[in-house]
Amino acid sequence: MPGGRRGPTRQQLSRLTVPSLQTLVGSGCSNGAGLRGRGSNSMGLPPAPLTALIAPEPVRHSRIPDLPLENPLVFELLLFLYLLVALFVQYINIYRTVWWYPYSNHAASTSLNFDLMDCDLAVFISIMLARRLVWTAVSEETPCSSQLKYVLLVSFRLVLLAASSWGLCLTLASLFRNHSVLSLLFLGYPLAVYVPLCCFYREGQAVSVAADFGCLDREADSLTRRPLDFLKLLRENLWEQLSGPAPMPAHTCPPSPELIRGEVEALKADFNRRIKEVLFNSLFSAYYVAFLPLCFVKSTQYYDMRWSCEHLVMVWLNAFVMLTSQMLPPSYCDLLHRSSAHLGRWQKLEHGSYGNAPQHPWSDATIWPQGVLVRHSRSLYKAMGPYNVALPSDVSHARFYFLFHKPLRVLNLLIGIVSSVVFYQFYSLLRSECWNHTLSLGLMLSCNYYMLFKLLRDRIVLGKAYRFTPSGSSVAFKSQ
Repeated sequence: MPGGRRGPTRQQLSRLTVPSLQTLVGSGCSNGAGLRGRGSNSMGLPPAPLTALIAPEPVRHSRIPDLPLENPLVFELLLFLYLLVALFVQYINIYRTVWWYPYSNHAASTSLNFDLMDCDLAVFISIMLARRLVWTAVSEETPCSSQLKYVLLVSFRLVLLAASSWGLCLTLASLFRNHSVLSLLFLGYPLAVYVPLCCFYREGQAVSVAADFGCLDREADSLTRRPLDFLKLLRENLWEQLSGPAPMPAHTCPPSPELIRGEVEALKADFNRRIKEVLFNSLFSAYYVAFLPLCFVKSTQYYDMRWSCEHLVMVWLNAFVMLTSQMLPPSYCDLLHRSSAHLGRWQKLEHGSYGNAPQHPWSDATIWPQGVLVRHSRSLYKAMGPYNVALPSDVSHARFYFLFHKPLRVLNLLIGIVSSVVFYQFYSLLRSECWNHTLSLGLMLSCNYYMLFKLLRDRIVLGKAYRFTPSGSSVAFKSQ
């Protein structure tokens, strides 16, 4: 009716209608700017907090089977046998002879020039390569049912330790008598390099890596590098090299972002320590196996330098893969993957991009869902993971997520290294013309086949386990 009360027009309704929850979730909610309608006018209502509007999808992890891991003593024995084979191959490359020629002199009557070899040096290298095996045999806890077995075990360990120390002292004394000081400097070169690189600073142990992460406190975020006493650092680092890997930490699903970041900091410190041990021991093995025998070769002795250098690289790569597979087993890589899934990642955006999209100030007490835009340190970031509690400007958090958000990345890298070495050695075997090349490649390939078999077995089993998505989970992780 003309004189009746009119209701709101369609245009007024469109301006007064509050956006739905789906609209807020899809585009995010602006911070301090209010909700905007079709026009430029904004309402005076404050925006609702993000945690009240969006609940991130729960991350459900795949369960992997317990793959068999070699006993530390068995692994050290296999590594020592491999290094002895590699040392024998290097001596063949250096001191080979043309033994099939007519026996015109004594040197050509055998396949190797044994009279040119330094037996004291070979014994010294063997003892240095066996240091981890000896220490593992001495320090490993073995249950004994009777007191007699316990006494015999302790006596055997003491005899083994004393024999190794006595043999090392005798060979060192003989080398000091027969060689110059310049040549003897090569004997302790790895230790001289390791001390300044790894022993002056150490990551602060604000938390215990082996402790339950449910007990982490706010001090976990304050892990810094601090200078310590030099002798104490040297003693602790040498103890780590001899004692082997630390106990594997346990994983829980932390309820708060602060505990998630504390868990990541503890895992980063433990991972860096393991990688440092792998790098040092692999370089140490390659140095004593393939490089040190070259330093004591007489100037009149001829050998194939290129082939010896290739052998040095192959020994280092194989030792690196063997130590990495032992120090970073599948269960440990799965632990890192679970922690990275809760950490998340932020992508930094250019200024001016997403200018009309709602943006939020970053908060360290919020679990941010995927696709949300936040402001942190005058920069704009976009959440990329299902859970996002990482510090947007922290490069170490982004690196941690990149390395471990795909659980099989480390295993694929090891398989790629071993496969490349095997293919190159097989190609060199097909083209080899010297008898020492054929023999050395055959011995090294037999060791590499065993490593490749173990890695491929773990890759097949874990690939099937990670492809299975737990029931009720909407988050699937790519294993490649």
